[in-house]
Amino acid sequence: MQRVCLALPTMRSCPDTIVDLAEEAAYAVAHFGVEVHLLVLDTTDATDADGFAKNADAVASLAPTPGVFVHHLGEARQREFFRRVTERSGAADPEVLLDMMVPQAVAYGSCVNRIFLGAAALGCTSAHLRNDDADFQVLDGQKVFPIHHELLAIGRPAGEVVGSVTRSELDPADADKPVMLVSGSFMGELNVDIGEIRELDPEVYREVVRLWTPPVWPDEDRDAMVEVSFKGTGTEPFTADHSVLGVPDIWDVFMCNVALDHRGYEVLPLLPSVRTLGCDYALLHSLVHARLPGVVHNRHIVNYYTPERRTGAGFVPYQMGFVKLLLSMLYLYPVYGGMIDLGRGLLDERHGLKVEPILELVRGSVDWDRAGNEHCLDVLDRSYRKLGGKYAELADVVAERREQLLDEAQEDARRWAVLIESWAALVAASRAEGLGGVPQA
Repeated sequence: MQRVCLALPTMRSCPDTIVDLAEEAAYAVAHFGVEVHLLVLDTTDATDADGFAKNADAVASLAPTPGVFVHHLGEARQREFFRRVTERSGAADPEVLLDMMVPQAVAYGSCVNRIFLGAAALGCTSAHLRNDDADFQVLDGQKVFPIHHELLAIGRPAGEVVGSVTRSELDPADADKPVMLVSGSFMGELNVDIGEIRELDPEVYREVVRLWTPPVWPDEDRDAMVEVSFKGTGTEPFTADHSVLGVPDIWDVFMCNVALDHRGYEVLPLLPSVRTLGCDYALLHSLVHARLPGVVHNRHIVNYYTPERRTGAGFVPYQMGFVKLLLSMLYLYPVYGGMIDLGRGLLDERHGLKVEPILELVRGSVDWDRAGNEHCLDVLDRSYRKLGGKYAELADVVAERREQLLDEAQEDARRWAVLIESWAALVAASRAEGLGGVPQA
């Protein structure tokens, strides 16, 4: 029986989301006959005991469903599991790997990496990722679950999926290649909370967002990228299923609504960058740029903003995450560009992802000239001070941490290379360890 991991990383109280995902898991069992492991990786216990208790109560109140197995792990239990995994991996310095897997600060790539290793420990063949700040759409009183399209295709030879989609753009030469990526998009709020900048000054917004576009692109292409960045799919609600099989466009795949085959995530981990938005997309780039077939569907989720990111205490940390995203691109774009150049050269003879060429690209990016990031911080300083108010205060924080931010961006690239080198051993150790040794929350 196919065993899949439906996963929710969270750092806040989200009992309603847990209930929704349990319904999605039950839907998957009822319609596809799979075994679903609902994995809730919850670091709320480190900062909000009441919020963690609400999540635990939501898990405890779920009606038992044959074929659905729920695992709710707080930060302490996650740390203990990954301590055992890093030690079992045979790494020369397991503490360094443990810090990358379970850092003391928020790290989006790390939490997804924990999902990947958790899925391996559970014996799952695919991971289906959801967010705690998104809702499912509803049609005729029924929630629109993305796992419907995901389980029609994930892991199957692409040629067998043609009859399960509404349109196929599959190259016949790719019929034997596995579908390792199925994704929908999102609607609602921007997936990075910078819309207020656009409201205050559209020109400043354009200049700031332009900083995350590839600097080697012509100006018109960079401006076109600004127009589509962070916006998702628009506002048209779901009315009927539509899905396309073929090589996806990177703009059509999103980590907030995606299924990934283990032959991808067991090869390439995500950046373990702390306090950095958007550092969890490298695997999607590798699969798309390797020209692997995937499915893009229209069961989009509805993105919304959680209040803490706009409060006095939460505003600066969130926006600093965006600053770090911009700085990370100096090291990511050489990797992505190299992936595009390699194309199908990223695949082995069995159509699996090869880690060696990607690792070489990552290592080559570590010593990239920092001048681009110096310019980035200069533009941000000017832009934030033009906006004034809390953005001027943000500019002061960025200026104070300038050298630290430059160092951290480079160090993140170096740490990513270290993690990639160790990833196969961590996957094997997770599979050998199993998740049964970690008690329920």
